[in-house]
Amino acid sequence: AERIAHVLGDEFAAGARRVEGVAGPLKLTGLIGNPADAKASRDAQYFFVNGRFVRDKVLQHAVRAAYADVLHGDRQPAYVLRLDLPPAGVDVNVHPAKTEVRFRDSQSIHQYVMRAVRAALAGTAAETPIPDAARTLGGQGFQPMGMAGAAPTNDFRPVSLFTSAPSGAGQAQQTAAYYALFANPAAAPQAMEAPAASYVPAPLPEGELPLGHALAQLHGVYILAQNQAGLVLVDMHAAHERILYENFKVQLQAQQIAAQPLLIPVTFNAERIEVATAQDYAEALQALGFELSVLSETTLAVRAVPALLADADAKTLARDVLRELQEVGSGEVLTRHRDELLSTMACHAAVRANRRLSLPEMDALLRQMEATERSGQCNHGRPTWYQFGLGDLDKLFMRGR
Repeated sequence: AERIAHVLGDEFAAGARRVEGVAGPLKLTGLIGNPADAKASRDAQYFFVNGRFVRDKVLQHAVRAAYADVLHGDRQPAYVLRLDLPPAGVDVNVHPAKTEVRFRDSQSIHQYVMRAVRAALAGTAAETPIPDAARTLGGQGFQPMGMAGAAPTNDFRPVSLFTSAPSGAGQAQQTAAYYALFANPAAAPQAMEAPAASYVPAPLPEGELPLGHALAQLHGVYILAQNQAGLVLVDMHAAHERILYENFKVQLQAQQIAAQPLLIPVTFNAERIEVATAQDYAEALQALGFELSVLSETTLAVRAVPALLADADAKTLARDVLRELQEVGSGEVLTRHRDELLSTMACHAAVRANRRLSLPEMDALLRQMEATERSGQCNHGRPTWYQFGLGDLDKLFMRGR
């Protein structure tokens, strides 16, 4: 760990996540960088096979694929990984400098490495290193806090959007807020109306609630929250988008995306290719929670949408999904592009900028972030939250000097 910090820097060491995976004779160990710390180059990528440093396209692609929906743009992750496997499974004599290898079963190796790295990235806010604003803004008056990396557990299951509501004080408000953000509002239990100002955050239990309790909303875009370490700043749209995206993935895998029939179907003038796409991909659309009917050669009707998108613009949503289906083509390609489709759906449903949230609604969002895999980045790889430590704030205001 000390050598890695010397070579890759304290920033990598502070945000790194541990990889430990074993599958039969295969073993993968090492550290991978926080997605928020990714760089423009591949200079900080080190892979060792049976103790030998190599540069292998299969391994590089596997790691990149694991980071697919947590990296922004063309950023490159940093990592130091070691793969151990039986010598008979790899040929090291394909390059004079011994820096290239050829695996006997490259596809299996690729899948194993990708899944092991993806599991390490799948931690919730309670399991992964804090995205420290002091490190990100290091050159602007802040000093690193030196947050230690935590090893995520790999047995996490995302919380369903329809699980039981919070208990204890403020349960009625919390329940209504939860359903307002994450479920069909019509199914929300009745709760007493109360002004937001009367909502009093519960005391912070030591070591619990990593994102703390909401204090206020800033310019309709950010949530300000207080936790044990100090101030938490959350991009509410990006965070909600990741929560919905992860739940869509779970529901689709279980073939349980619930459809919400529309009381009045939404009809719109469609291009001929949109009508053809709706006919050709009717089964795929149904699996995603949509029901589209062809009324004529140039008219479509949206009769049902995914329940989580009941409040979205049905026409715009349907056209966006149809456009993506046109682009991905065959069923095989559609399977590979499934996450892009779900990401589009989640973006439509996520809370928009300038939507005013009550404090209970903000707290409901924070609790879901704490229970959601990869909640540190939105579907496009941008950070969803940062921590400002009390020490950093004290330095900013020169307290104690």
